[in-house]
Amino acid sequence: MTVMKTSMRNFFAHKGRMALSAIAVLLSVAFVCGTLVFTDTMNTTFDKLFQATASDVTVSAKGSSDTGETTSRTGKPPVIPASVLGEIRKAQGVKAAEGTVFSTSVTVVDADKDKLSPSSGAPTIVGSWNGNDARTMKITSGAAPKGSDQVMVDADTADKHHLELGDDIGMINVLGTHHARVSGIATFTVTNPGAAIFYLDTKTAQQNLVGRTGVYTNVNVTAAKGVTDAQLKKDVTAALGHGYKVQTAKEVADANQKSVQSLLNVMKYAMLGFAGIAFLVGIFLIINTFSMLVAQRTREIGLMRAIGSSRGQVNRSVLVEALLLGVIGSVLGVGAGVGIAVGLMKLMGATGMHLSTDDLTVAWTTPVLGLLLGVIVTVLSAYLPARRAGKVSPMAALRDAGAPTDARAGLVRALIGLVLTGAGVASLYAAGTADKAKSGSGMLGLGVVLTLIGFVVIGPLLAGGLVRVLGAVMLRIFGPVGRMAERNALRNPRRTGATGAALMIGLALVACLSVVGSSMVASATDQLDKTVGTDFIIQPDNPQNGLIAPQAVKAVKDTPGLTRVTEYRPALADFTTPDGQTLKDTDITAADPTYATDLRKKTVAGNLKDAYLPDSMSVHEKFAKAHDIHLGSKITVAFKEGATAHLTVRAITSSDEVIDQGAKYTSLATLKKYVPADGMPLDALVFATAKDGQQAAAYKALKAALHDDHPELTVRDQTDYKQALKDQIGQLLNMIYGLLALAIIVAVLGVVNTLALSVVERTREIGLMRAIGLSRRQLRRMIRLESVVIAVFGAVLGLGLGMGWGATAQKLLALEGLKVLEIPWPTITAVFIGSAFVGLFAALIPAFRAGRMNVLNAIATD
Repeated sequence: MTVMKTSMRNFFAHKGRMALSAIAVLLSVAFVCGTLVFTDTMNTTFDKLFQATASDVTVSAKGSSDTGETTSRTGKPPVIPASVLGEIRKAQGVKAAEGTVFSTSVTVVDADKDKLSPSSGAPTIVGSWNGNDARTMKITSGAAPKGSDQVMVDADTADKHHLELGDDIGMINVLGTHHARVSGIATFTVTNPGAAIFYLDTKTAQQNLVGRTGVYTNVNVTAAKGVTDAQLKKDVTAALGHGYKVQTAKEVADANQKSVQSLLNVMKYAMLGFAGIAFLVGIFLIINTFSMLVAQRTREIGLMRAIGSSRGQVNRSVLVEALLLGVIGSVLGVGAGVGIAVGLMKLMGATGMHLSTDDLTVAWTTPVLGLLLGVIVTVLSAYLPARRAGKVSPMAALRDAGAPTDARAGLVRALIGLVLTGAGVASLYAAGTADKAKSGSGMLGLGVVLTLIGFVVIGPLLAGGLVRVLGAVMLRIFGPVGRMAERNALRNPRRTGATGAALMIGLALVACLSVVGSSMVASATDQLDKTVGTDFIIQPDNPQNGLIAPQAVKAVKDTPGLTRVTEYRPALADFTTPDGQTLKDTDITAADPTYATDLRKKTVAGNLKDAYLPDSMSVHEKFAKAHDIHLGSKITVAFKEGATAHLTVRAITSSDEVIDQGAKYTSLATLKKYVPADGMPLDALVFATAKDGQQAAAYKALKAALHDDHPELTVRDQTDYKQALKDQIGQLLNMIYGLLALAIIVAVLGVVNTLALSVVERTREIGLMRAIGLSRRQLRRMIRLESVVIAVFGAVLGLGLGMGWGATAQKLLALEGLKVLEIPWPTITAVFIGSAFVGLFAALIPAFRAGRMNVLNAIATD
């Protein structure tokens, strides 16, 4: 009871000093809980949507996907004959059945050729209006489509793109462009997760999505009263046989949820990973806080020990304070986490994915996990300071106002740090010299962990040397004030090392990712320069469509100023290799023979042009070695939607390239020989080369030829392509930097807390300096300079460590063809300078408080 009272008194007596540590716990717990609440809410939203939209039983073609996606390599959805509808209606247990048609391989544009697809990555769906959709949508304006000139649009898409009744809409797919006017607007009665949905009447949908009437993509079946979905599935299967895919509502919902779950899990675990980094940084803040509080209360602890408190009681007293800090920070963090989740939902709403707060899901495990994490991390972080407090003898505490330093412990720590750092460097070296990326990646991970821990442990030793160097470069110009700032930073190397290490972690990851990202862009750019021998690349800008319609290819070929056009069609086949293995659903790329010129692939055997001879193909080196393939070997290739061919290997390409890595090539003529016209895959890319000296004119002509009728396609020259690649990687890095910002914010709080507590610790010293002539302005400058040098110390460690990690990671990427190492010096320099400003910002409040101290009261402080 005495321990509890003492802990409570100490905690509330120093609540101001605990505040920043509590904020660090709060932020870390909030990020974890916010992530869990947000992803749980997303799951709830999709669960409700899939359950509401699925009919009791759905019948579709055997080759259709479980999730109902209709994208295929032919650009048209798999269908079932309309006669199936009559057979289903006659089946036992069926109350009603309705045939529908829909496709996700459509680009929809308005009258100005602006795309109406969601910006969130959700699908664009064009389908027939049916009774199943009427369960989840209500027509709030106009009427359902009747006739080929009418289309109905969902209200969210209409609001976002300012569509009104009568507006013209163009729907572009492999069959051409179908124009219709908005006849109605339908509003979701369930939460819309962001899809753009357009409805046609059934006949128009059949003609424009499939190319013929008398077929459906699926049939929605409703069970008679008292018939379960499972029984209905058995009855329908008995009536149809096993030539169709028959799924219950639960099976469809589960399949859809599984596809969404994979994306949500990536998001969830990535965000939790960054929350873990923030927790790691927060550990240093908490350790520093309690270490300084223990040092400042050394006399108090000595008195407690002198009057009979045991070592265990002192230890428990500090741990109880940590427990209080953890509980308060965690409880507030759980509440803030719900707020973060709501904020993320609003942010997703801005991108078109509408999530209702009515579906806000806070599972009981979320606050429990948040509380446990926050409390356990805080208490464990405070253990070492608490143990140090318990070891202080009463007499030593009464003689000295500060905690005694243990030189032997410092030496042991330095030795451990050196051993860990050395082992980490050795692991990084092993990773950088590895022959295989898979084995090297394990060594890289080990090296990252060991060097990070090593730098943290050896931090005080590094602080002693680096701060002196930084002081000579940065602080000496400020005269005596600069020298005092340097000595203050050196006064407690352990504290400076821990504070710098908190900032080091976030900056190391920033530097590492910057190096990797820049190296990837530089390597890909280098490969483009060396291997791409064409002027223009034409491809869909929406990866969901991913195919180029034949009429678009014709428009490219008819463009004046071009000397050649190359088609590129990915196909699927089952391979039987010389070693007797059968490889299902293996990719093979069919292209014009000119592709060997458009992409100068390096070969290790044979000539790539020969792969485009009749009944010939190429494979890449790794594939050849794995399946005992040599020049002249024959591979049995059973094309999907086609016949079986026996193709002769005429070339073996290098696997050590980025562009089209691992591709296996054959000619379009060979593909057309074995695959009928209605099963032919469409082009994924088209390459065009201009006549000499006409590149600019041909580029302009290509854009003009595709702009009006094919706005779904993008024409890029090599400069555009490089910029697009750079932008994609840049967007990914910016998102990661944004998540790392949480850890950096916590690190900044650590600098603020360290300075604030050190000001309290040095109250009497500050009063004496002010008494002998140090001005308030000089005092504030001294504290700011101390903060800057600590921040820059952390930046030097972090950036140096991160660049080492990044350079090692690039060595592994080189094994996959990304051979150029590029250090993004502008980014590194900006981060370094930004760190100095971070230090300056962190010192504002502590410096201001120090300057306001009453000189006499400060001198009188014991």
